Amino acid sequence: MKNIINRIYQNQSIIYKIFLFVMVVFSIVYFFPKGGKFKYEFQKGKPWQYETLLAPFDFSIQKTDDEISIEKQEIIGESNVYFEYKEEVKLTVQQKFSEVYDKIINEKGFQEVVESAIYKKTAKDLIEYIYKRGFVDTSVKDILSDNKVVLLRKQQEVSEIQYGKFITPNEILPLINSSLRNQIDHTYKSIITNVLTEVLVPNVFFDQKYTDKDLQELLNTISYTKGKVSTKELIIVRGDIVEGKKLEVLNSLKAEYTSQIWTKKNYVWILTGYIILVSLAMGMLMLFLYLDRKEIFENNTHVTFIFLNVLLMVFLETFIIKHMSEYLYVVPICILPIVMKAFFDARVALFSYLLMVLMLGFVVPNSFEYIYLQTIAGFVTILTVSDLHKRGNLFISVIKITLVYMLTYLAFYIIHEGGVSQIRSSYFGLFALNGVLSFLSVFLIWLYEKLFGLVSDITLLELSSTNSLLLRDLNEKAPGTFQHSMQVANLAEAAANEINANVMLVRTGALYHDIGKMLDPFYFTENQSTSVNPHNELSPKDSAKIIIGHVIEGIELAKKHRLPDRIIDFIRTHHGTSLVYYFYKKEQDANPDVKVNLDDFRYPGPIPFSKETSILMMCDAAEAASKSLSEPSATAIDELIERIIEKQKSEGQFLNANITLKEIESVKKVIKKKLKNIYHLRIEYPE
Repeated sequence: MKNIINRIYQNQSIIYKIFLFVMVVFSIVYFFPKGGKFKYEFQKGKPWQYETLLAPFDFSIQKTDDEISIEKQEIIGESNVYFEYKEEVKLTVQQKFSEVYDKIINEKGFQEVVESAIYKKTAKDLIEYIYKRGFVDTSVKDILSDNKVVLLRKQQEVSEIQYGKFITPNEILPLINSSLRNQIDHTYKSIITNVLTEVLVPNVFFDQKYTDKDLQELLNTISYTKGKVSTKELIIVRGDIVEGKKLEVLNSLKAEYTSQIWTKKNYVWILTGYIILVSLAMGMLMLFLYLDRKEIFENNTHVTFIFLNVLLMVFLETFIIKHMSEYLYVVPICILPIVMKAFFDARVALFSYLLMVLMLGFVVPNSFEYIYLQTIAGFVTILTVSDLHKRGNLFISVIKITLVYMLTYLAFYIIHEGGVSQIRSSYFGLFALNGVLSFLSVFLIWLYEKLFGLVSDITLLELSSTNSLLLRDLNEKAPGTFQHSMQVANLAEAAANEINANVMLVRTGALYHDIGKMLDPFYFTENQSTSVNPHNELSPKDSAKIIIGHVIEGIELAKKHRLPDRIIDFIRTHHGTSLVYYFYKKEQDANPDVKVNLDDFRYPGPIPFSKETSILMMCDAAEAASKSLSEPSATAIDELIERIIEKQKSEGQFLNANITLKEIESVKKVIKKKLKNIYHLRIEYPE
């Protein structure tokens, strides 16, 4: 049991990667829309590239969405509209009219009782007429014409009537005035008009329930098919153009094939197929990291970051496919290469992006178009997005990406439709929205730095400012070391440019590599402004311990100020496992008969493990040693640089770094050139 636990502990990194791999694969498969995949790819307007296709089984030809929509609109336009006639309204209104009318007559004290009764009967006759025609509620006035024949329901009796025969509220007052014009005295006319306008209410109402029920029954009669294809019937011949009826038949076959293959019986098999395909894609990504980016592969945090970003983009795209497929191209999946390039390099960004696009090609409609468009956009992203710390770079890149999306879509549309007369301008709006959402990459970069401890060029730019707290302290407490760090940073920046290393990273690492010296600055010659050397009072072993200690103290100081690990790596490795040779030689000379322990004079390491840390080691040693030259001639500088870097090579300081001999030679040339420019002779000015 103990051996099993020990073995698990020793292999915990691999076990974690296996767990992460399995989790991501099954998560992606879970997110994928569940359905069988038609085995033929075809596009409108393109030739059929497969063998002659015969119908494998009987199936119906499906109507297109546009055809079904037109049928529905026709049915809606021709469907019956129901109104309900309420008989009790007339009786209520007549009663209320009598009460209000009698009250007003009594209050005014009119004596002509017979005349008043006659006028009252005239008004009631008018009420009878209005409600016989029907006083309609105007809730559907705007959607019905006067000529529209509607169905009027009086209890269980239904009759047809033109909508225009109903009286609307706008017609009531003119009708009253015209009906009473020559029949009633002016005084009574005014009273009756006011009372009628007050008590009259609609007695015909739109019947939503019956109308919807009738409409639904008609819609249920719509046939979603328009013909049938029998088994072994010819569908299309190789080379035929996919258009017209052939396109409709192929789409119908695809839909029927997908529905038939995706059954409970086949569920496990199809799921297994998806798992294999996704496993191959993610396996290729893992293999690429193992073979070509070993430092990333060995860092579980970095592997987790890459896999989870791929998973996040797949989730977003599949979510849109399931719920809002018309917004497929709104998802800014180009964020993935932007983020990857910000933290790693272009090859990691390209590899992870292409594998993600290939996986999405399993489930998106028109997969060839999608893969082509997203691949081109990804290439443009990786080629144009750089130096995110410079304002405007991302903005310009996003504009280029958006234009590529639009041009590619336009090209596909022209191929399919043979013109641009009916092009959907809404798609250009979707691509523009995609571009706007791509700016979220800036926020994601900041968030990932906090969550995963990664470092982007934006953070490196902030750290490289000499006005930062730690560099200000270094300048005040150890001004000589600060100047040395500045010179090393300039050398390292030029060298990194020469061999295409990360310039911002190596410059920032160079600025902080010696911060440990600020705790005991006067034990380092560049900070000794007088002839007093405190090492004269110490043994060589103690002096070496102090010199070596600046690495450990620098690491502790960097962690205290929360510098990123990638910067701390420069502090750890800038001396590698080299000797503090001056004090080692001094100890050896003082004790010629005693074997000196090399470990007492050796830096703890580790040795450099990247191009950038290797560049710093070379530049740091070269800049420091150049100060010892009494006559810094071109020949002397060349010999010094050759001697220092060849010694580092012979000690195996670059064995773990992905730097080639050719690149080391290039770095040497840059260092020599820069140092010669620094130490070149100037003309002597007259006193």
